[in-house]
Amino acid sequence: MKKITSALANKILRGLEDEKAFWVNKEESSSTYVAANNEEPVVPEYDYKEVADKIAEIDDRIAIIKHALNLTNATARIQVGDAQMSVDTILIKMAQLNKRKEILDEMRKRLPKERDEMSAYSLRVSRSTVPEYIYVNYDLDLVKSEYERVFEMIMEMQIALDRYNQTETFEVDI
Repeated sequence: MKKITSALANKILRGLEDEKAFWVNKEESSSTYVAANNEEPVVPEYDYKEVADKIAEIDDRIAIIKHALNLTNATARIQVGDAQMSVDTILIKMAQLNKRKEILDEMRKRLPKERDEMSAYSLRVSRSTVPEYIYVNYDLDLVKSEYERVFEMIMEMQIALDRYNQTETFEVDI
């Protein structure tokens, strides 16, 4: 058993994925060869069992680390503001809040009154001269403050998560 942080686990996983890509590429490039009937073939060095065993060994290590990481993400509690949350809950909430932030960002950028461009196009087709406008049906200041609140919540969660990922350890059998 070895104690590692989530940050280190993710670095190890990236390294294992790179190593696996090397062996998969080796298999793709060396498992077959082309030769003409009238020439001596150049047969690449390739041992199916060696390559398959290496890939399986890497996959096993990846599965062990990901499982340990998933367990700690589901069970470890992190203080975020006034609440304690698990890592997986933080990740879910951050994704939800980021989607909400995008909507609020679009809303806060709108003008209280804008000319409807689609209507302007329709005007040329129908030859009507009455322009149409789009009006916001909400309090722009409220939306702006809500955007800032959501942005702050995301930052607070990200900072707590970064701190956790860099400092808290969990055990993994690697």
